[in-house]
Amino acid sequence: MSEAVEAAPGVVELREVSKRYGAVDALRDVSLTVGAGEVTCVLGDNGAGKSTLIKILSGRITPSSGEYLVDGSPVAFASPRQALDAGIAAVYQDLAVVPLMSVWRNFFLGNELAGAFGRMRAEEMRQITRTELAGMGIDLADVEQPIGELSGGQRQSVAIARAVHFGARVLILDEPTAALGVKQAGVVLKHIAAARERGSAVIFITHNPHHAFPIGDRFVVLQRGSVLASYTRGAVSLDELTRAMSGGAEMEALAHELGGGRG
Repeated sequence: MSEAVEAAPGVVELREVSKRYGAVDALRDVSLTVGAGEVTCVLGDNGAGKSTLIKILSGRITPSSGEYLVDGSPVAFASPRQALDAGIAAVYQDLAVVPLMSVWRNFFLGNELAGAFGRMRAEEMRQITRTELAGMGIDLADVEQPIGELSGGQRQSVAIARAVHFGARVLILDEPTAALGVKQAGVVLKHIAAARERGSAVIFITHNPHHAFPIGDRFVVLQRGSVLASYTRGAVSLDELTRAMSGGAEMEALAHELGGGRG
């Protein structure tokens, strides 16, 4: 049995949010509270509604019904730019980086510092990049190296540090560990924890309960567009979270049926 997450003031709240496309309900009455200095893990398989949830949170689409609140006030973002201006940033699995550009150029991509006559303040940007990465526990030998030479985990970590530096109070991470091995996934999880320690409200979207469990403060399991279960840290075991994620009783019934009723 799931334990309902207590309603508490959060940086971001969704209240019974739904998204419909004609006769199809992509999300149905989803409620979610994300607090500062917390990691809220949203788990679900393909088709659970995770992508639709990210699009609503990041301002790419608007919900069909329900309320979206930031700092307790209703919002209706018309674009990701508006969400970003409110401090809500999404970091997607397919990172928008320029592989042949240096780490520091990618860190400031679209936010370059300019001095007199429009000249880039390159050394200042290099130093800021070094300082911000070090502050997140990211150890890079050289910020001049092309970002394409970094591992997948390192690129994800740089993207997280970048979003925090440019004012993200709410960090939405779309499957950041999905394509990574165990070691690199661990690196990313460490930097998610660092973002939490710096006070960011983190929404960690994943299909992997083994990645969510060590880092999460709250867990929300989506299935077919609805909240199947929600838990707070300490109120659920990894086995229980995995069972909820896999559909729980439905999967047990299927296994029983496929096994011809053998116990």
